[in-house]
Amino acid sequence: MTEINQSTNSSKTPRKGVYLLPNLVTTAALFSGFYGILAGVNGQFENAAIAVFVAMILDGLDGRVARWTNTQSEFGEQYDSLSDLVSFGLAPALIMYLWALVHMREVSVAWGKFGWMAAFIYVACAALRLARFNVQIEEVDKKYFIGLPSPASAGIMVGMIWMLNDLDVSGKAIQIPALIMTVVAGLLMVSNIKYNSFKDFDVKSKVPHLTILGIVLAFAFIQVDPPKVLFAIFFIYAMSGPINCLRDMKKAKSEKHTE
Repeated sequence: MTEINQSTNSSKTPRKGVYLLPNLVTTAALFSGFYGILAGVNGQFENAAIAVFVAMILDGLDGRVARWTNTQSEFGEQYDSLSDLVSFGLAPALIMYLWALVHMREVSVAWGKFGWMAAFIYVACAALRLARFNVQIEEVDKKYFIGLPSPASAGIMVGMIWMLNDLDVSGKAIQIPALIMTVVAGLLMVSNIKYNSFKDFDVKSKVPHLTILGIVLAFAFIQVDPPKVLFAIFFIYAMSGPINCLRDMKKAKSEKHTE
């Protein structure tokens, strides 16, 4: 029995070393985030936003590839976190700054400082969020994330840019909303608000036919207008945390009065 428990524990412990396949996917995600920054510097904000969304897809794949191929490693976990910091921390902040916040310096020097400080706050919050996640990964309920996940926060940022750019709305015209969005998205990452992780969903389990139909319709809906639909999805997810938190507080307060 002891040998069985030891073998079970060893299988759950991340292996040391570098495995090619999952780290290739992580590298591709890192490249997408880096390309998003370059596209933003060149004023290609639609391409920049799309690159960050591609990084999200790849970020969701590398962990699954590692689990499916049994190639988890401590190196892979740390490399993935560094890739996330670039793709979902640095990239969204710089793209938002170059699209909207940079124009605040045209108002005054002080306003210009508010712009780059907001971008830095977002990057710092993303770094703190990833560090906290790595430290608490074995301590929290797997069904929930503590704080808004960095990919979802990045989705709000670049989704807003892509949507408004598609509507021919310049970042210069909405500097203050962009500033508020950047700071709020950053603070949500380091908050203690719980967000559903959907990790209890098993892709190998059987589901009703209507579920498959719903997934197909969801993909079709996204294809109708990707900028608006993707922004709406991430915005609703970001708001779900505070809404559920307020609901739970109201419920707890009601139960306390009942007692």
